[in-house]
Parts: sequence; C-alpha cells; structure tokens
Amino acid sequence: MLGTDQIPADKQPLDAGFQNLPQQLLDEYEAKKEESLLGRIETKARELREESDRFVVLGIGGSYMGMRALFEALCHPWHNELTRQQRNGVPRLYFEGNNVDNDSISALKELLETGCQDPADLLQRWSLTVISKSGGTLETAVGFRLFREALEAYYGPDSAVSRSLVVPITGLEGKLRNFSNEKGYEDIFPIPDNVGGRFSVFTAVGLFPAAVMGIDIRQLLQGAADMTERFNSQPLGDNPVMDYTATCHLFEREKNVSIRVLSTWGKRLEALGLWYDQLLAESLGKAEQGATPLTVVNTRDLHSRGQQHQEGALDKLITNVIVERAGTEDVAVPMVPDNENQDDLNKLKGKTIPDILSAAIEGTNRAYADVNRPTADLILPELNEYTVGQTLQMLMLATVLEGRLIKINPYGQPGVEAYKKNMQEVLNR
Repeated sequence: MLGTDQIPADKQPLDAGFQNLPQQLLDEYEAKKEESLLGRIETKARELREESDRFVVLGIGGSYMGMRALFEALCHPWHNELTRQQRNGVPRLYFEGNNVDNDSISALKELLETGCQDPADLLQRWSLTVISKSGGTLETAVGFRLFREALEAYYGPDSAVSRSLVVPITGLEGKLRNFSNEKGYEDIFPIPDNVGGRFSVFTAVGLFPAAVMGIDIRQLLQGAADMTERFNSQPLGDNPVMDYTATCHLFEREKNVSIRVLSTWGKRLEALGLWYDQLLAESLGKAEQGATPLTVVNTRDLHSRGQQHQEGALDKLITNVIVERAGTEDVAVPMVPDNENQDDLNKLKGKTIPDILSAAIEGTNRAYADVNRPTADLILPELNEYTVGQTLQMLMLATVLEGRLIKINPYGQPGVEAYKKNMQEVLNR
C-alpha cells in the first residue's frame, strides 16, 4: 500500500525501511538465533545488566525519544528509586545528550562520581550507550565526550572494562563509527541507512537500551509486525492505520482542524506522546503544511489546557489514548470515620482509581461533544510490549500515509538544519 509505483520522483521514499523491519528482524532471529542482530543485542544487554547498576543513554531526537517512550510505558514508574533486587537486576537509567543544559549535565556527573567510587563493587559500576547515526550531532557529541572521559577516568582509559561498558549505536559510516573502531569498543550496533531517526525505535536505537532495561524486545517487534500486516491486509473500518489517518486528514481538510491533541490518560504514555509530537511535526511540517501536535496528560492537564480545549478556537482534534486495564491491582477509595470525612469521599466507597478515571474520560468526551468538539479514542487493552509495539508502528505508518495524501515526503527534516548551521557559525567566531 506504500509502494513506489506512480509516485513522483521528489516523493519517492528515502527512509522507508522501518515498515518491514520488525518482521525482518524476527525472521533473522528465527534463522540465526544468537548470531542474529536481535541475538547479539540481547547478549550484550544481558552483559551490561550483569556488569553495571547505572546505565546512561546519550542521544537526541529520534535517538532519544523512542527509548524514553518505551522506558516510561513499560518500566516501573519509580524504577530508579528501587533496590537492585526490586529492579530484578536491571540498572538504573539516565538520559543525557538530549539538550544543552549545564546544570543537568553537571548534576548527573556528580551523581555518578559520588555514587560510584569502587569499580569492583557492582552497585557502583556504570555503563553508557551513545546513539547517533552520523556522530555529528553537537548535543550528543558533547555529552559523549564528557561522559566518556568520566567513565575512562573511573575504569582506566585503556582498560578492557572501559571498552566493554561503552556501546555505540551508529551508522555504517561516519564520525562515530570511525571513532568507535579506533577505540576498539567491543560491540557497535548499526543504524540502517534506510531508516530515519524518528522512525528508528525498532532498530538498535530503541531495541538495545530497551533490552538492557529488561523489556521484551521480541514481543515489541511482534506487535509492530502484526500492525504492519493488518495495515497491508485489512479494509477501511478494520484497519487502525487507515482509520486514524482518515479521521485526522478529513478533519484537517474539511474543517480546518490543524491541531492534533494526543490526550494520554495516565502519565506512563506521556513520553510516547512526545515521541509522536516529533514524528508528526518533522515528517509533515513542510511546505507550510502539516498539523501541529500537542501531547497532554489527563486528568492533570484538564486543570490547565482543559478550558482552552472546551471553549477556545475550534481548531483541535483530540485523540484519547486509553488503556483499558491497569497493570497493577485496582486501588479503592477507603472509608473513614464520619468525623474525618471532610472531603466527602465516603460516598465513593468501593470505587477504584480506574473507576474514577473512566468517569473522567466519559465526562470529558461528553462535555466536548456537547459543544461540537471532535474526539477520537485509541484504545489499548493493556500496556505491554506487544500493544506498545502496535501503537508505535501504527503511528509511524499513519504519518507516512498522510504524507501521501497531502503530497509531502515524510522523510527528512531539512528545516532542522538551519539552527544547526547557525549555531556552528556562532561557535566558530
């Protein structure tokens, strides 16, 4: 359905390899097991889990946001606060190289320096991965130099430990690939040439750090592969990719609804929403076209943006992302003595947090419908690797499909280069 027949030359896919990649990786694993890319990723991830208790991920844009989405959706909400035993041997996770923030960088360096003083103690060992297709992205390159030097100072610059605890993920050619070869790092994972950054969550970019964090990457890929198969085989009405694309496109074309609000009902999907913000904005925000994405977390943001969505400009389509079943046992509102019932919550005796959330969703949708504010619901039966894999792939396929509809090539982001060029000119003065 996304073939290249009869597509003008300037609209030919440039980085379309993401579409069939999940199934290709699964097939290769079945054929080659530990020698496949997935097998090597899982082996190295297990090694880092066993050899370190803190894991630093350096990357920006697509080299950061996909893994952030996976971590927040699929790991414990307070992961870093747990003991190693409670984390099932999975290291604590820290993200850097995704901004220019002196205080944040300094604070993480200080945390590692004060918390890690004995390299022989597993609980005081740390590792890092650096993710950059070219190696030329300034924010990540600066972060890599700073944290690489800190790691080498801790373990020794020429030690085998240093070489084993740094894992670069990069293109087949480029600055980072060349440097990594020169340093002799034990494992360097590839980023395929035909997969762009914001579409790279199912490459080593997302899969390796996810595997380190104990996420089942094969189930993640199976969900994505099944979504692609459903897109290729099912008709409109039973095809989430086409149904979602049609809804968004028609509201924009017919009603001038140009703001896409992804309303995540729960904090665990906020990072997935921010990942989608990048995907949609960079893919379709060209030639003075493309909807503006906005992620909100409800019910939190009903107390900030809710007023504007209810009575502001009629330019928004609100898509609710709803998880039907919580991942933990339902928490019920407790009864208290009458003299402590100043909050009047005893009337909710027996109601659970999911009950309250469901009431909030229904009440909000009804309020929007009463004033002709359009909403759509994207329903996940539960939050696990399979459903998250489905969701990410659905949104990537839908973005590419919409690019076809509005005659925009969804690959590449030429507008981003302007700030990079200007920043380098300023720094080179």
